[in-house]
Amino acid sequence: MGGNSFGNIFKLTSFGESHGDAIGGVIEGIPAGFSLSLDKIQHELNRRRPGQSNISTPRKEDDIVQILSGIFEGKTTGMPVGFIVKNNNSRSGDYSNIKDLFRPSHADFSWTGKYGLRDYRGGGRSSAREHIARVVAGAIAKQMLEQYNISIVAYTSQVGDVILKKNIAGFGPNKFSSVKILTSAEVDSNIVRCPDETTANSMINLINEVRKDHDSIGGTVSCIISGLPIGLGEPVFDKCQALLAHAMMSINAAKGFEYGSGFRSAYMKGSEHNDEFICNNDKIECASNNSGGIQGGISNGENIYFKVAFKATPSIMKTQKTVNTDKEALELNILGRHDPCVVPRAVPVVESMAAMVILDLLFQNKLSKL
Repeated sequence: MGGNSFGNIFKLTSFGESHGDAIGGVIEGIPAGFSLSLDKIQHELNRRRPGQSNISTPRKEDDIVQILSGIFEGKTTGMPVGFIVKNNNSRSGDYSNIKDLFRPSHADFSWTGKYGLRDYRGGGRSSAREHIARVVAGAIAKQMLEQYNISIVAYTSQVGDVILKKNIAGFGPNKFSSVKILTSAEVDSNIVRCPDETTANSMINLINEVRKDHDSIGGTVSCIISGLPIGLGEPVFDKCQALLAHAMMSINAAKGFEYGSGFRSAYMKGSEHNDEFICNNDKIECASNNSGGIQGGISNGENIYFKVAFKATPSIMKTQKTVNTDKEALELNILGRHDPCVVPRAVPVVESMAAMVILDLLFQNKLSKL
């Protein structure tokens, strides 16, 4: 049985269910002697935890990480880092009315078909609460990337039909139009995690509208990876963008991934899309960045940028039609506590998965040449 581990050298194996005792994981591949800040790990968990604003689920969890192994006197020992985060505020009774029903667009039906049974308490292992383990591992990876001066910043770029139009980092043909580097503090300056106050307010208003209507809404998270060296990525099947796509599409509710010019490239001529090379201060660079920092599956030293589309939360309080395990047609009213929009809380998850991919590729790259 696979599917619960991610990575090659820097490797996470996660465990736990939404309404079990805890979510946890084991991380392998961390070198000995690295000074690890537990405060930074907790900070990332706080960014993801439920109940942090009035546009997220009202479920209240402290999400305090407990390190079980692999760290001694503040430094990694080279042994696997084991950790757990306790579940303290699960309300399994909220799900008793749907234990024999298939919730539209949830994992209930497909998981029952695969395993012959399901944990209906909040979705069990299919719940986005599993992302806790990814955020812990990603927080560690981000700390290790700091020593290479590599930065990963994600942000909300779309909610429904509200789209951030501000040029954040000089992408595409306008690579040099902005010298401003986006920071996590700017992203976290508002509850929707959009680094533009006017757009953020429109997004928040839209989320509140759909929440009051007992509905939900989707959106997009964009991510910028800066400070990368040339050469990350492994041909042929482990290309940098392929691993990032794998990572992002493993996140709950993710429905699409594009990097660089993405689907816009289908409309462009080669003469429009090609990133011509220039020499800038004795350094070879690209004049534009339609490639999104990756060419031939290998990082080219430019910023990597990509977007992940997330669907609307399928758990809504509107009446929906479904069937039960006896194939009887029924109407369903979902109880429980759910996000009207998953996007703001997905931002630290996207960063975490990107950090794990990049750190793993850095470790692999050390084996590429003498």
